[in-house]
Amino acid sequence: MFTKAGLLLSCLLAGAVAQAQNLTQYVDPFIGTGGHGHTYPGATVPFGMVQLSPDNGDEGWDWCSGYNYSSNTIAGFSHMHLSGTGVGDWCDISVMPNDGLIPDTIKNYKVSFSHTNEKASPGYYSVTLDNGIKAELTTTDHCGLHKYIFPKGSVPVIRFNLGFNINFDRTVKTYIKRIDDSTIVGYRVSTGWAHVQRVYFAARTSRKIKTLYLYEGSKYSQDRDIVGQKVNAEMVFEDPDGRPVMMKVALSTVGTHNAMEALKEISGWDFDLVKQDAEHAWEKELEKLQVTTNNENVKRIFYTAFYHTCLAPVLYSDADGTYQNANGEVLKMKHGQRYTVFSLWDTFRALNPLFTLTEPERNADILNSMLAFDKENGYLPIWDLSTWETGCMSGYHSLPVLADAVLKNTPGVNAEKAYTAMRKTAFQDRRGSKEYRRYGFIPQDKFGYSVTYTLEYAYDDWCLAQVAKKLGKDDDYKLFMDRSMAYKLLFDKKTGFIRGKNADSSWVVPFNPYWSSVKEGKAMYEEGNAWQYTFFVPHDVRGLAKEYGGKDKLIKKLDSLFTVSSEVKGEASPPDISGLIGQYAHGNEPSHHIAYMYSFVGAPWKTQQKVRMIIDSMYHAQPEGYAGNEDCGQMSAWAVWSMMGMFPANPANGEYVFGSPVFDEVTISLPSNNKMTIKAKNCGKTHPYIQSVTLNGKPYSKTYIDHVTLLQGGTLEFVMGDKPNKKWGVKPDSWPSSATN
Repeated sequence: MFTKAGLLLSCLLAGAVAQAQNLTQYVDPFIGTGGHGHTYPGATVPFGMVQLSPDNGDEGWDWCSGYNYSSNTIAGFSHMHLSGTGVGDWCDISVMPNDGLIPDTIKNYKVSFSHTNEKASPGYYSVTLDNGIKAELTTTDHCGLHKYIFPKGSVPVIRFNLGFNINFDRTVKTYIKRIDDSTIVGYRVSTGWAHVQRVYFAARTSRKIKTLYLYEGSKYSQDRDIVGQKVNAEMVFEDPDGRPVMMKVALSTVGTHNAMEALKEISGWDFDLVKQDAEHAWEKELEKLQVTTNNENVKRIFYTAFYHTCLAPVLYSDADGTYQNANGEVLKMKHGQRYTVFSLWDTFRALNPLFTLTEPERNADILNSMLAFDKENGYLPIWDLSTWETGCMSGYHSLPVLADAVLKNTPGVNAEKAYTAMRKTAFQDRRGSKEYRRYGFIPQDKFGYSVTYTLEYAYDDWCLAQVAKKLGKDDDYKLFMDRSMAYKLLFDKKTGFIRGKNADSSWVVPFNPYWSSVKEGKAMYEEGNAWQYTFFVPHDVRGLAKEYGGKDKLIKKLDSLFTVSSEVKGEASPPDISGLIGQYAHGNEPSHHIAYMYSFVGAPWKTQQKVRMIIDSMYHAQPEGYAGNEDCGQMSAWAVWSMMGMFPANPANGEYVFGSPVFDEVTISLPSNNKMTIKAKNCGKTHPYIQSVTLNGKPYSKTYIDHVTLLQGGTLEFVMGDKPNKKWGVKPDSWPSSATN
């Protein structure tokens, strides 16, 4: 029997627990929206099809997501956005409220705003424009919910601008049709980074549309429908006298009927309820990693990074798994959902391995989406956008992602089917692969970015070899292991760099390790130079050390990477080479494993020092908080792993190399239904060095933990200090694995 005092105590305890678990408060969606981060601040749910976010109406590299914090105008709220990419696209189905008809229906109509009148949190975005209109946005998986409050006495208008585009994107065909006095449907077909993109929508308003004007260019009509290259519409409403005008906009890749079905994801007009559901979905994601620290700023950096790891890939199929691919085929996944936005050159390094812990069920759908892409196109994806192969960046990095899944026995993935697709991709006759097989490396006089492609193909082949070994394919194992040693053919002992060769095996001259270019025919390295790419041998760090003449010489070379001049030479050097510490470039992905390489050759204290330095200097709780493009979660995944105290330096070998944990405690909810608690005593800002490690109370001498051990759960405890312990982790039996021992 409850007393009043007991009931009050129970309520207080329940409230305290709820408050303690409110992790969404630590997420700031504006982090990464400034500088070169290229993130968006708008509303979405984890991995949702709809990313309802503002677009500034400005163009350029720093507006790849449609928004940059440096701008003070909004041209619309569109429903599809890319998070942190280096190429701009999407921003489909743009909607803009206005206090009257827009005078020019051809140009982008921009309205000014102040960041002081702007708010964002997981699943929610709001802004009050300088014209007095307040916009609030939230979403479900396939449907966005808009809430607009217009100034009293205004003529409320909501514009659909299907011709709105940024950067490479151009509309091909657009369509709008009025269904009834509160519903319109339509589609937008465009070409851009992805050459074929189809988006269908259905929109329903909470108030009757008084007048609907349909435009193709500057010509308008009040017909029931309109088709053209750049169609837009203006919905005019009666003055709601300060009460909100609300609107649902649902998306589909199949057709307008499917989009109409998706409207049912939001049954009524309770904005707060939909917002709460979105927040709950985010809270559920964030609770998978629970950290303890007194440093609120670090907690904001961590949980915003974790939030960013849940924005891509994104849903591409309807709720029942049906989708229309870029080839125009309407298909249905046998199990689960179809996903798109695979920035694999970036994400194979840390994001995809993170999914094996944080997204076990969704990860199977993501992996099977890659296999569906292979079935539909004849090869695995490189950079899949709207199920179109953009061909962006080097390597065939579906292989390490699928290899990691197979080697970890990921449920829901057919290992033989995956291996068949992987092997076929490794024998493609495009992107320098044919030359790679013929010469054992890619000659620069046969194919540009030759060093980058050679090194990345070599690593991908190592991944393929491990799957072949697991499946008992011994001949293939030997074949791909031999291919994985291709880096040795390009190692120049005289200069100490991996550099380009021609087909006759002569070195490409002139050679400058600081030189980089975006001109593929001239450049040996894609988005990098010899300093960064010489260390891309994650599968054989000790083999690379042997090329240098021993581990001490490799350590010396690694040291120099962080201390040499940060100047990047070349008249067309890529802006992606950013976040420089010496020539270590944290703002671009090829450098992401390098700080952890010391642990492979017996100098783990150097890994600890470098990792802590990178965490402290490259991640900040502000719009310009990232050193480079966020790249669909990879920049953030590095932070998530590293701040917890470990990192998949070889992304497909199931080993997580220790770095320098920043939290007193981290609890990981594992796919095995176990929990791993990582504790770090004395882990303050001036204590980056590991003094000792215990696992479940017993001394632990390895400088890494493997996936199988991690899944068993328990307690991993670090004791940290302000001086390096040069006796811990120095014996070879404590080092992470390498193809060469």
